[in-house]
Amino acid sequence: MSFFSWIGASSKQYQAGDFSVDDYRRMKVVCIGAGYSGIIAGIRFSQKVPNLDLTIYEKAAGIGGTWWSNKYPGLSCDIPSHCYQLTFEENTQWSGFYAPGHEILAYLHRVVEKYKLMRFIRLSHELTHARWDEPSGQWHLRIRRGDTGEAFDDTADVLYLGTGCLSRWRWPDIPGLGDFKGRVVHSAQWDVSEGRWEEGVQDWGDKRVGVVGNGSSGIQIVAALQPKVRAITNFVRGKTWIAASFSVRRLLELVGRTPESTDFQFTEADRESFKDPAFYKEFRHAVEDDLNSVSQVTIRGSEMQKAAAAAFKEDMVKKLENKPELIEKILPEWSVCCRRLTPGPGYLEALCSDNATLETTPISRITATGATLSDGTHRALDVLVCATGFDTSYQLPFPVLGRDGRALNDRWAARAEAYLTLAVDGFPNLFLGAGPNSGVNSGSLLVVFERQALYAVRATLKLQRERLRTLEVKAHAVRDWREYMDAFFPKMVYSDPCHSWYKNAEGKVVGLWPGTCLHAVRTLAEPRWEDFDYEPLEKTGNRFYWLGDGQTHNERAMTGDRAWYLNDEEIDIPPVPADDVV
Repeated sequence: MSFFSWIGASSKQYQAGDFSVDDYRRMKVVCIGAGYSGIIAGIRFSQKVPNLDLTIYEKAAGIGGTWWSNKYPGLSCDIPSHCYQLTFEENTQWSGFYAPGHEILAYLHRVVEKYKLMRFIRLSHELTHARWDEPSGQWHLRIRRGDTGEAFDDTADVLYLGTGCLSRWRWPDIPGLGDFKGRVVHSAQWDVSEGRWEEGVQDWGDKRVGVVGNGSSGIQIVAALQPKVRAITNFVRGKTWIAASFSVRRLLELVGRTPESTDFQFTEADRESFKDPAFYKEFRHAVEDDLNSVSQVTIRGSEMQKAAAAAFKEDMVKKLENKPELIEKILPEWSVCCRRLTPGPGYLEALCSDNATLETTPISRITATGATLSDGTHRALDVLVCATGFDTSYQLPFPVLGRDGRALNDRWAARAEAYLTLAVDGFPNLFLGAGPNSGVNSGSLLVVFERQALYAVRATLKLQRERLRTLEVKAHAVRDWREYMDAFFPKMVYSDPCHSWYKNAEGKVVGLWPGTCLHAVRTLAEPRWEDFDYEPLEKTGNRFYWLGDGQTHNERAMTGDRAWYLNDEEIDIPPVPADDVV
């Protein structure tokens, strides 16, 4: 019910609240997931929300989300490393332009330790059920402990889902997969019990390995395994663009290399230079600036799109010159960026090796000894690696029931959507990190995650400050957002005939923000409270009940600072105009 449905019922017996305006009620916030979204949320909620009860439930045995789950050979960031860190938490010691996965996980551990987030995080705790409870005005949660199987209940005034859409891996739908007598692994379930993956594959020198898929994971795995195995076959169902030096040409020059260099590792001298704050600031700014300068490549028919296609084709042809027959098999007809673009260092070079085969004939069945293709050819294999990605349907593995018991999965069955990626009508006090349309095709994904978390923090502060029971996005605001997206995406390259997790089965773009990264950052900077309905805690009929008794807590209790507005962090000192300003 709208707040304004209550204010018309103002009573003659109205009494001001017996509390100070900043006697903030205790807010119980529960976050699901301890990947980047959950970690950012943990930092910002604990920093900015007073009188907070915060819990972060993570189903895995460690923090890091996708960087905990994925440990496959060649795992690395597919954008420049310096764009894959938090705006407020620098790392000067990445080993290369594209940091390996273990470095990213180590970075996240350092962030969690620095901000003491483990006091909030509960590992091996999986959400199995979430239900909005109207009488209490809270989310009722069912949590299962992975180590014991024990289940217990919890509640939340605000629920933040930071699970994302790339967290539930899937096997390929190939007949006979269970018949294979060799070793079968999935890229998201790589066994590293023997140590780092290098140790795990040290006895693969005589193995014939098949890798299914040429997305980011498959490309990285092929490049990493090719030198270590007897033979490697990459089974692919589609083509892909490879952009080895995407957005790093000017950055290579900053560290003294030519723009055509294929050496993406930092030397000791490079890392030493990054310890200079002035140089590092310049370098990091240049990385972000470059990445935010290529967004027009996603506009169909744009000059940047044409230039990128020409440059990438030239580079791919050059790298495949030892096997020119592969050009026809791998070079797409669809536009650059229709699907996720990957730099793929070493992939094309690996395919040109004598022990590598790019197989584009579809697999009809997996047998006990290998893969049978649709033309009857049989490829003998000892190891089968399934780099076949994740369930990107936004169908959550647990029920989330909003008002009147409506399931979020039902709401998203035809099309996953959330107002500005953040909220869904009918689901009060629920906010999403990495929700539908959160992704960006250029720019920093993490700065979007930061803004999403801050938006949820601001909403929580509003609930707390103004003594509101619920905050819920209006249905017509969600409809307008959908209408905006449907008007935006047709002019982009995403509707080209490529297979991409950006789109749902009907071809609607559900994975990407309808605009640039910078557009998302600006949009999420200031909440539009007029797009939400509110319900007060106390049904007094007076919108100013939250003002209390006309005092602040420090005055009422005669404790604490009663001139806090003079503190350095409170004073906004305006700049003095230069003398030549008239």
